[in-house]
Amino acid sequence: MGGMRRFLTLLLLAATLATGGCSLSPARIQKADAVVTLTVDRQDTCDPADASHCATPSPLIDAALEANAASTEAKPVHVATLLEDGESAMAARINLIRAARKSIDVQTYIWEQDDAGKLVLDELVQAARRGVHVRILADQLFSFRDPGLLAALARASDRMEIRLYNPTFHSARTPPLEFAAGILCCFYKFNQRMHNKLLVVDDLIGITGGRNYEDRYFDWDDTFDYIDRDVMVGGPAAREMGASFDQFWTHKRSAPLTHLRDVNRELLADTDDPRHWDPPRYDHPDRVARMVADATDPAWIDEHLVRNTLRMNRVEYLSDLPGKTDEPKRREVRALTRHIMGLVRNAKSEIVLQTPYLVMSKPAQKIFSALGRQPDPPRVVVSTNSLASTDAFAVYALSYKHRKRYLTDYGFEIYELKPHPFNADEDALEGQATGVATPPLEGSIAGSPVDGARGSGAHARRAGRHAGSANIGAPSEDSGLLGIGSRGGRGARNRPAPLLTAGVRFGLHAKSIVVDDTFAMVGTHNFDPRSDHYNTESGVIVYDKRFADRLRDSIMQDTAPGNAWVIAPRRKTIPVLSSINEFIGDVSERLPFFDLWPFRYATSYDLKPGCIPMRWSDPRFFECYEPVGDFPEVDVSLKLIYTRMITAFGSSAAGIL
Repeated sequence: MGGMRRFLTLLLLAATLATGGCSLSPARIQKADAVVTLTVDRQDTCDPADASHCATPSPLIDAALEANAASTEAKPVHVATLLEDGESAMAARINLIRAARKSIDVQTYIWEQDDAGKLVLDELVQAARRGVHVRILADQLFSFRDPGLLAALARASDRMEIRLYNPTFHSARTPPLEFAAGILCCFYKFNQRMHNKLLVVDDLIGITGGRNYEDRYFDWDDTFDYIDRDVMVGGPAAREMGASFDQFWTHKRSAPLTHLRDVNRELLADTDDPRHWDPPRYDHPDRVARMVADATDPAWIDEHLVRNTLRMNRVEYLSDLPGKTDEPKRREVRALTRHIMGLVRNAKSEIVLQTPYLVMSKPAQKIFSALGRQPDPPRVVVSTNSLASTDAFAVYALSYKHRKRYLTDYGFEIYELKPHPFNADEDALEGQATGVATPPLEGSIAGSPVDGARGSGAHARRAGRHAGSANIGAPSEDSGLLGIGSRGGRGARNRPAPLLTAGVRFGLHAKSIVVDDTFAMVGTHNFDPRSDHYNTESGVIVYDKRFADRLRDSIMQDTAPGNAWVIAPRRKTIPVLSSINEFIGDVSERLPFFDLWPFRYATSYDLKPGCIPMRWSDPRFFECYEPVGDFPEVDVSLKLIYTRMITAFGSSAAGIL
């Protein structure tokens, strides 16, 4: 034990020496600020006296202006659009950035320097150069990570500012040694990350949801893409978004670039180097060009965004406060979490939940347990990842451990996404040979209509998800700190489990909930311990039945037989042995450690050909569903061993994972 303590002390000392101490001196910061002032790009691509006319006309901005004009304090008016596929999500962002007249505020958890990240960054630089005040706030741990790039961005435009939230040892980049030292020296501060995602234009219209700035969030990755969701809202709620951004921007954990040791060093290394932002080089320039063309095409925007907009009244934007772990007992610190818990607690008929990580916090467990004990409990439908679709296998292992509790105590209906779902986005599959025939949709879950006659791909996904919803005609991540969360491409231990099937893999990243067909939430909250207690989260809550129906249909589509497996109890084929197995499994599950019993209570099922979908509690379930194993489509590998080990030993790590 003494040797381990000495090792940890030396590790912390080495990291501290490597970083040269803690914060920079005021004099060094002033020197870097002076360098930026002298070398920053001050070009104007638009006449400063008439900057607003350089903005591209946008029906999205026009709709937000109309909503604001029609709003009163007693009766606000909003327009809202679900952004279900990567193409629409990126096009909406580019369209709004080009239409901005005064300000653009961007807040994110991840910013990669791939095509998606470079495209949005370039659009923001060009907006700043035509007179728009641009602010970017990104969580430090998974954003940029290149001090040279940030030094160049500090001088890209005098109207653009960038800050990093909660930087480790006051640096933009966190090498492994500093990462370990951050955990040892200041775990609670280091563990609290800014998970918010937000883009606000002119305080008129904003986008929030699950997407970060990386190819896989916009269906541009060649191997692994996310099924994700944003919501675009115009009207008074956008001012709430802007106010929330300001709270994070001015918080002590948000560091300007010149305050970061490695960026500061880059700036002072060559004080007369006027490095400016050059147009980026893309891996797929033709695809980027097509995206920009769509985003600036009024006909495309009308067809894919304007026509899918709803006009409504009550919309709320909620966000936890920055520095969430500093004062955890303050009620307003966990504003979004408390509001979600209240919505769920008061559910009467149905809860439809979509989350990448089915790991319930203790408050959530109490709420669902109480709901399950009611004489007429609400139906609870959960859409989540399978081991085959997730890149957060450690978190999946914890949900796998508690399947019986979710099914029997809470009454959950759990549907785990297939890695090659039928409703996969055609933009992600374009030019890719899947090598596997994905079965067609054979129907829907009982009580949840899903279009059975539609093609695959982005346009079909939009058409199916918006079918049957009212059309007003007006314009309407992440989770693993220790490198085993949703950062799938960051090394061997983070990669998804190998599959028996080929082709582009899809994982679920959307975080949404619908309660009683009346309330709907789209945001960043994963409904897990990290979201409850550590990460700051944000989201939009909409009180409109049409919007709730549309969101519900979208989630239910992801639970259809061609898209997901059903989790249900194993069939008791040998009465005595099956009961003994179930008893041992129950005892093993409740142990904090040594949960090594391999025969779990529940497993995965697929619908048999010619059968009608039904709930797992239906007496005829086993006649129409066949078991496909605990981890269908997953190849035998070390990932399975890791999953079993974390199931056995990882219960206490839920808040970290």
